[in-house]
Amino acid sequence: MDVDIGNALASVASPGVSRDSLERLDEQVAEAHERIESGRANEEHGYEALNLPDRTDPDEIRRAVEPVSDAEALITVGIGGSALGAATITNALDSDTETVYLDNVDPAWVAAELEELPLEETAINVVSRSGTTAETLANFLVVREVFEDAGVDWTERTIVTTGESGPLRDLSDRHDLPSLKVPDGVPGRFSALSAVGMVAAAVCGHDLEALLSGAAAEADTLSGSLFDCPAYAYGATSYALDARGAGMNAMVPYAESLETYSEWFAQLWAESLGKDDLGQTPLRALGVTDQHSQLQLYRAGPRDKVVTFVTPRETGDRTIPDTEVEDIAYLGDSTLGELLSAEFEATEASLAAAGRPNVRIELERIDEYELGGLLYGMEAACVLAGELYGVNTFEQPAVEWAKKATRGLLGGGEFEEADAVADKTELRVER
Repeated sequence: MDVDIGNALASVASPGVSRDSLERLDEQVAEAHERIESGRANEEHGYEALNLPDRTDPDEIRRAVEPVSDAEALITVGIGGSALGAATITNALDSDTETVYLDNVDPAWVAAELEELPLEETAINVVSRSGTTAETLANFLVVREVFEDAGVDWTERTIVTTGESGPLRDLSDRHDLPSLKVPDGVPGRFSALSAVGMVAAAVCGHDLEALLSGAAAEADTLSGSLFDCPAYAYGATSYALDARGAGMNAMVPYAESLETYSEWFAQLWAESLGKDDLGQTPLRALGVTDQHSQLQLYRAGPRDKVVTFVTPRETGDRTIPDTEVEDIAYLGDSTLGELLSAEFEATEASLAAAGRPNVRIELERIDEYELGGLLYGMEAACVLAGELYGVNTFEQPAVEWAKKATRGLLGGGEFEEADAVADKTELRVER
């Protein structure tokens, strides 16, 4: 993962960061790096996520999925960090295995996702650290019933990833299901490079060692200076731009296969940094699709955004056929890859010409090694940004509040948070 922050400099953009400001900020980065390294060395909660490249055992994961290694389809039941990391990996990489991620409880959508699957050849991957996540358990009960109604033994098709105790652990023990442990000290949104994110990759036949090697290579770049570390350069620049008014960060990959990555980044950035009235709001977009709509806002709207581009240097390609239509005949001399590259460079230049900050993240190609580096690099960038903001990057009290309210509304216990629902202020406009 390489990072180019040139278009975020004050000499190019407003808001922007001057070289002098970056030099001063680098002193804070050095101090933050010491804190991060101390947290890693002491295996502190959250910081332990940055040790995953050395701690995750790919052989253990492959042994767990071996009973369903020939699956034609995979249903992953999880939500948030229990699904987005896995979805990012499998959606970015080619596989013959069909993947479905049940990370919502919309009943019509769930039914449609399950309807056409070849259940006899489908594996189930259930992920929840606590084993009490309402959405995950509800969807799993639905999936289990669908299998039973079809006469398929779900116990022969299910893998569980959960904590040391809880309902899912009890279920796994009762039915002797293959199971893996959610790593200690690693919040869900930082767990893509553990069994949480890599079971799905293993079922789909992806190279787990390459994912971890790419992450390890990125870990080796962590240092006390943003000028020597791509991850820290990104985290520090994003923080500095936010402080200067760019409170929104539009993540725009120029590769269709990285669309889910934008969703993963949005959770990572929002849930980790959104505390104490601080944090940068992540936006999700896809190049070139959204440059024909959202670019208007990014280039000519309020100066409150930074645009982050992610682009691979190498891609597959397809020649554009010749045409006799004179006005578009020039396309016949090009390829889709060349058109995609031109669209990206034109969009990037368009923002710079308008003085709008943007950052380029480059990958060599989209494969396991580069993807592992990207995931690790953005996690490290987030951890650094949290240190600079002075927030607890690894907690999520606002999310927990809503979880308690939901359980209370469904009769899952007495939670005062549920009382707030009845206190809603209404001003209805009805037809």
